[in-house]
Amino acid sequence: MKRVLIVDNDPAILDVMEEVLGYEGFTVKTYSDTDNIFSCIDSFNPDIVLIDYILNGINGGELCAQIKKTPQTSHLPVVIISAYSRVLLSLGNYGCDDFISKPFELDNFISRITTLSSHQGESAIN
Repeated sequence: MKRVLIVDNDPAILDVMEEVLGYEGFTVKTYSDTDNIFSCIDSFNPDIVLIDYILNGINGGELCAQIKKTPQTSHLPVVIISAYSRVLLSLGNYGCDDFISKPFELDNFISRITTLSSHQGESAIN
């Protein structure tokens, strides 16, 4: 069973994504804080990390960059999710593997998460 870590500070979004991905057979852990994210990754050992772009204290792009620059976590696929599609223009600086804009179509969302979690390290952004 694939493990998904979701980092978002909106409880409603966390609930929806957790429910949808849980229904599809993923083991999901939600995290609304960016403090100690690396200990959370270490203990949960996700196959993929989903990060909202707008977070408290740090933007999701910077968090993604930290994950990608850390040797122990650099292999993890990271998907940035945002209602601000203009964020896509700056993604090259963050190293994310994919970008999903909100609101998203559920079938497309599930398909992209399934593909990336099965092919760690293969970016969907070209």
